[in-house]
Amino acid sequence: MSSIFWIKPDQPLPDPTTAPADGLLAAGYDLSIQRLHEAYSKGIFPWFSDGDPVLWWSPDPRMVLPCADLKVSRSLEKKLKPIQQTEQQLNAPFRITANMTFEAVMDACSQPRGGQPGTWISPWIKDVYTEWHHAGFAHSIETWHEGKLVGGLYGVSIGGCFFGESMFTRVSDASKLALVYLTRFLKNHGVELIDCQQETTHLASLGAKPISRAHFLQALTKTLGRPAPPWQSGQLLQHGVFAQGATNPP
Repeated sequence: MSSIFWIKPDQPLPDPTTAPADGLLAAGYDLSIQRLHEAYSKGIFPWFSDGDPVLWWSPDPRMVLPCADLKVSRSLEKKLKPIQQTEQQLNAPFRITANMTFEAVMDACSQPRGGQPGTWISPWIKDVYTEWHHAGFAHSIETWHEGKLVGGLYGVSIGGCFFGESMFTRVSDASKLALVYLTRFLKNHGVELIDCQQETTHLASLGAKPISRAHFLQALTKTLGRPAPPWQSGQLLQHGVFAQGATNPP
C-alpha cells in the first residue's frame, strides 16, 4: 500500500495512464458525488471493501460492451418476442422500467452471491450512488414479473457514455432483459459503448470485449461532450423508448 498515490479531498485524481496494468491508481477517504464525477469523467472508478480506504482504478485492458455487439441468445430472443407483444398491456406479465426503484436495485446487487459473504457494494457506496441518482447521473433498469422485482442493473450516465456498475437476477434471464432494454435505449440516443470496467466470462458471453486503456480513454474523451440520453422514471419499451404517460411501480 505504501506505493499507492494517496489523495486528499482537495487534490485531483492522478492521470489514469500512470496506473499499472492492474489499474490501481490511488487511494483516499473521499467519496463525494463531486469526486465520483471527476473520476468517471477521467475513466477511473472506485472499488474497495467495506472499512478499507477508497481505492481508485483504471485497468488496462478495459472491458467494454459495444451496444451494437450485444449477444442475444436464442432462448432470450424467444422470451423477448411475447414480452414485446404484451408489454403495453396493464396486466403484462413482464415489464421493464427505469429509475423506479433505484435503491432496491442497489440493495439487490449488494446481496451475497455464488457462496460469497457479500459484495463491494457497501452501505457507503449505496448512500453516495443514491445521492448521485437523485442528482440525475446514476440510473437503474428494473425487470418486473407479476408485479415483483426479479432483476435489474444500475450504472452511471455522463454525456454519451454509460458506465455499467452491477446487475442481479432472481429468475432466469431477468438481468439480461434489463440489459437488452438498456442497450436499445442507449443506441437510440447515440451511445455506442457501455463501460463494464473489468473482464469476466459472463460479460464476454454477452458481447463485451477488452480494449486497451488508451483506446478506452480516447473513446471516452470523444463521448463526454455529447448530450446524455433523456432519462426518465417510467416504463421502457423494447424498441428503446419510454412509454407515454406516468408509470407506477408494478
